[in-house]
Formats: sequence, C-alpha cells, structure tokens
Amino acid sequence: MYKKVIVALSLEHGISDLALTVARSLVSEDGAITAAHVYEPPNSSILVYLDEEVVEKSQQRAKDKLGDRVKDEPDITSVLLEGQSAGYTITEYANTHDADCIVIGSHRPGVKDFFLGSTAARVVRHAHCSVHVLRV
Repeated sequence: MYKKVIVALSLEHGISDLALTVARSLVSEDGAITAAHVYEPPNSSILVYLDEEVVEKSQQRAKDKLGDRVKDEPDITSVLLEGQSAGYTITEYANTHDADCIVIGSHRPGVKDFFLGSTAARVVRHAHCSVHVLRV
C-alpha cells in the first residue's frame, strides 16, 4: 500500500475512472490521492501570435475540466500542473512531493513511440517511485 499516489490524468482520454479506481486500490487507508493534469502552454513561437486572454482561457478550461472529472470524488485532490513536457512535469511533481506511486495510462506503443517516447515511458524511466501503467 502507498501513502501518496499521483494519478496522471489526460483530459482527452476517458481512462480517468479506471485510473482513479486503481489508485484507490493501491493507496493505504490513511493515504492520499492527487489527480494531476499537465497543461502544456503553446510554445514561444506560437505564443507571440496569441492574445494573452486566449491562453488564460485555455488554461482555465483545462482547470475546470479537471475539476469536473474529480468533483464527485471527495477523497481526491486535483492539481493542474504547467509544463512543456507532460512526462517530465509529472515526474518532477511526484519527486518533489514524495509520491510513493504514479498511476498513468498508456496506449499500445507504435513506431513513433520508439523514436519520441510516450509520456508513460518517460515517467517510468525517470520517476523515483513506483509507476503503475494502465494499458488502454
């Protein structure tokens, strides 16, 4: 059993229910679950063409969507992280918050994943804690 479990949620995929169920099965009775989503802001070359208000609205929509995902889950805290790489950002958050386990979904790898690597693969390689990968 783990004391601090981070559930990496993608707001584009419907795996959140399964991931939260798995997290509950892994966390100790006195443990905590945090649902985390990484908001990846537009890169600087695109950002110069966007109005600041548009970027802020996009980030707020992500925060609202994450809140909606866990609103009926009183035992789960949510956090919206910001970073250019979801895998790196999730790993750094887990490392700095002394997480015991990260629960993350992963699609079946394709050819592009062998060259670029998926978010789940990055988390598995760099996390200082256990990682539970859910195949979707």
